[in-house]
Amino acid sequence: MTARLDAHAHALGRNSYYEASVTRPANDDPVLEGTLDADVCVIGAGFAGLSVALECRARGLSAIVLDAHRPGWGASGRNGGQTLVGFAKDEVLEKQLGAQGVRAAWALSVEGIGLVRERIEHYGIDCDFTAGYVTVATKAKRVPDLHAWMDAARTRWGYDRLEWLDTDATRARVASERYLAGVFDPVSGHLHPLKYCLGLADAARREGAQLFAHSRALKVVRGVRPVVKTARGEVRCRFVVACCNAVPGGLLPENIAARIAPIASYIIATEPLGRARADALIPGRAAICDNNFFLDYFRLSADDRLLFGGRANSAGAAPAELTEAMKKRMVDVFPQLAGTRVDYAWGGFVDVTRNRAPDFGAIDPNYYYVQGFSGHGVALTGIAGRSVAQAIAGESAAFDLFARLRHARFPGGPAWRRPALEIGMLYHRVMEML
Repeated sequence: MTARLDAHAHALGRNSYYEASVTRPANDDPVLEGTLDADVCVIGAGFAGLSVALECRARGLSAIVLDAHRPGWGASGRNGGQTLVGFAKDEVLEKQLGAQGVRAAWALSVEGIGLVRERIEHYGIDCDFTAGYVTVATKAKRVPDLHAWMDAARTRWGYDRLEWLDTDATRARVASERYLAGVFDPVSGHLHPLKYCLGLADAARREGAQLFAHSRALKVVRGVRPVVKTARGEVRCRFVVACCNAVPGGLLPENIAARIAPIASYIIATEPLGRARADALIPGRAAICDNNFFLDYFRLSADDRLLFGGRANSAGAAPAELTEAMKKRMVDVFPQLAGTRVDYAWGGFVDVTRNRAPDFGAIDPNYYYVQGFSGHGVALTGIAGRSVAQAIAGESAAFDLFARLRHARFPGGPAWRRPALEIGMLYHRVMEML
């Protein structure tokens, strides 16, 4: 299954605007060869794994990061760039963690935005961060849901920064007749995710972490002194942290790996629109997302393109097959973009849990994992990395809070999981059309 997902992920990322708009280091990190020792071995060089490494180095722990490809190859370098407070399903956290627990989790999510901005400033990461985020409702029946969510955030979850937007105010922020109401969040925002991820990788190297590319972790030998084995080497360590997210690759026990599903999502990028035309579409340049189950999300890039994403599915069609369908959805939102050229179309896999709450846990006292960010990973991965490093250092309050969340497996074994997902997603598509 890992090989199949890897091959499809390669195909999804071939025409990525993000890859086309960065300059990677001239040489990749070295391949791990031989035996090395470290306090912590981190598997995965995306947002989560690099955050673990940075936080471990801040606590004086040596850290080695292994990646099957190179930093930012997976979801961290392909996503929509939305940098958000809160969670995909806040009511799940409230139900399971209680009033105090959900407020603590929300406070940590807000801290996550601050951590992103702190790292951008401290390490000089040029990743086009722009503040502002609007959640919009496309249907009358979704307007009360949106208002109820805003009220809950204000009164129950301790977040009072949100502003209600009626139809006129929403359309003043998004030049589309499609949206009936909105909620503006001035703290959340968006960034160029691959630039941010490469910046984190550079920061981790500068802080003394060792990064190894093209060094897939094949096996974790568990025990008092775990050993992480690759094809050409091994890392002997005190702690292991798996940050594989959508592609765990058999490293996690099946009962843990089965808690997430790799859901494919796609993005198109238009030709450069010019500053005036781009600003006319989204005055203020906030990131936009609707509150449907299968949502559309979009934003403006620093070079004045519209980046438009959505069309989640578990089958993973090629972006080229979806370009026209995605463009049609974009033009449904912005008819003024009819005739606009699409320069890039790409995709990747999002790790989603059944309840869409994050899944942090420990297989052994010295073997941690973080997964299931469910579309909220840009900011939440920073908190995941910090909470794991704190737990390793003996301060486990934040990690234990998230570890209290209960998760169910997706039905069926690996061979049957995708058909079951397709049936479930078809049901939600039908319900959304009603």
